[in-house]
Amino acid sequence: MDDLKIFAGNANRPLAEKICNYLGISLGEAAVGRFSDGEVSVEFHENVRGKDVYVIQPTCIPCNENLIELLVMMDALKRASARCVTAVVTYFAYARQDRKTAPRTPISAKLVADLITTAGANRMLTMDLHTGQLQGFFNIPVDHLYAAPVTLEYIRESFGPDMVVVSPDAGGVERARAFAKRLNTSLAIIDKRRDATGIKDMTLIGNVWGKEAIILDDMVVAGSTVVMAAELLMRRGGRAVHACVTHPVMSRNAVSNIRGSMIKTLAVTDTIALSPDAAALEKIRVLSVAPLLGEAIKRIHNQDSVSSLFV
Repeated sequence: MDDLKIFAGNANRPLAEKICNYLGISLGEAAVGRFSDGEVSVEFHENVRGKDVYVIQPTCIPCNENLIELLVMMDALKRASARCVTAVVTYFAYARQDRKTAPRTPISAKLVADLITTAGANRMLTMDLHTGQLQGFFNIPVDHLYAAPVTLEYIRESFGPDMVVVSPDAGGVERARAFAKRLNTSLAIIDKRRDATGIKDMTLIGNVWGKEAIILDDMVVAGSTVVMAAELLMRRGGRAVHACVTHPVMSRNAVSNIRGSMIKTLAVTDTIALSPDAAALEKIRVLSVAPLLGEAIKRIHNQDSVSSLFV
């Protein structure tokens, strides 16, 4: 592991430290700050010439600031003659802008993918992309990890057999079906319809009467989807409603929305560092994906299989 180096930006340094603890190495020393006019400043205090370097930096809120930090760090590493630079973007912002939804609009996810590649990334390591086809936006190898092993272990330890897995929209049916199969339980689907003002209507497909409902999603942003889904499930006879999501984006009024909702617990992973308000929320349970990421980094470095982690 002597030629392996891990550095972190300011987006989620605690996760980087946990990954390094798993690997038994020290987090690389780097100064990532700002000049007086707000420009990003980066200086690495370790020799990276000929090294295999990983940069831990989710592009979470403030996503543009964190994205520029990632780009500048990789450019500096490339110019310092690092042998291979891997962008470990545990949360990939702009993922929902993966197609044109109206005339004269950008496909921002493709633009960000091109920026990461141009900045010097030789490969990409990410987790639970909003849509799997985003991997095709990159012209470099992409290792796409899933938080499912961590989430499944939490669900098995926390809930009894009398539960139902719920997809909060049509796009998450495949994920929810896979969980229901692994847990040997039933599946319910919520048909969500939107208009220009937001969520217009929700219809439940399936039976949740007298059961603990587990809502599965890849991210919680403002929280409106899981909050409205919880209300619908309780009206349809659910005994309790819990939610499990990978990325706690938690923008706008998400904390207050979750606090006042019918959701009993909200399990999230540490792909994104929680804000102080969110961390103080009693309903939230944080699951660490650091061992999963650390094992993936070790396997990539040793040129072993990553996909076997999910068999």
